[in-house]
Amino acid sequence: MFHIGGRSKADIDAGGVLPGFDGTIVRDGYAAYQHLSDAQHAWCGAHLIRDLRAVHEQDPAGQQWAEVMADTLLMAKTMTEQAVAAGREALTDAEISHIRACYAGAIAYGRQQNPPNRHGELTRAGKLAERFHTHRGMILRFVVDLAVPFTNNQAERDLRPVKLQQKISGTWRTLQGLADFAAVRSYLSTAAKHGMDALDVLKQLFTTGPWMPSAHSS
Repeated sequence: MFHIGGRSKADIDAGGVLPGFDGTIVRDGYAAYQHLSDAQHAWCGAHLIRDLRAVHEQDPAGQQWAEVMADTLLMAKTMTEQAVAAGREALTDAEISHIRACYAGAIAYGRQQNPPNRHGELTRAGKLAERFHTHRGMILRFVVDLAVPFTNNQAERDLRPVKLQQKISGTWRTLQGLADFAAVRSYLSTAAKHGMDALDVLKQLFTTGPWMPSAHSS
């Protein structure tokens, strides 16, 4: 779903983004999503891997913890994918304990490599290590619930046509034109995920009315 608005909680609600949704949202670190309190939240692993690599590449010797944490997440991703492929409904307690132990060890290493300065302030890398500590439940949700994907890359792929349009046009001429573009992209993207042809649903939109997902598949 694409909508036009600012970045506040009120703008999210005004856009009708997931009202009352009680499933699991796989998202990035944007804080305004936190007010969608009916839902479970999971942190996108791909975003986290990028953050860790950025820290590690700037100081490979001083930020080895970031590589350890990235390896831990990728190990956990592989274990969950193998479990799903084998038809299992969950990881074993021993597997989950192993992942959590590696995760805790990476945080401890991160804190060791990034102590606060004399004013109690943390560097960017130190703040990242603390983020992994504070949000470990969200970050490891895919480990304890195999229905939760490791990443929200599908959403990232859906954003690319919008960014491409923005790059080509530079800007939209009117706010209404942007709102119309968002509505059409939302409609076509949703239809595509249900196996519908874009031209077919556009024809239906202007003849018999908009195509809508069936109740059992929405």
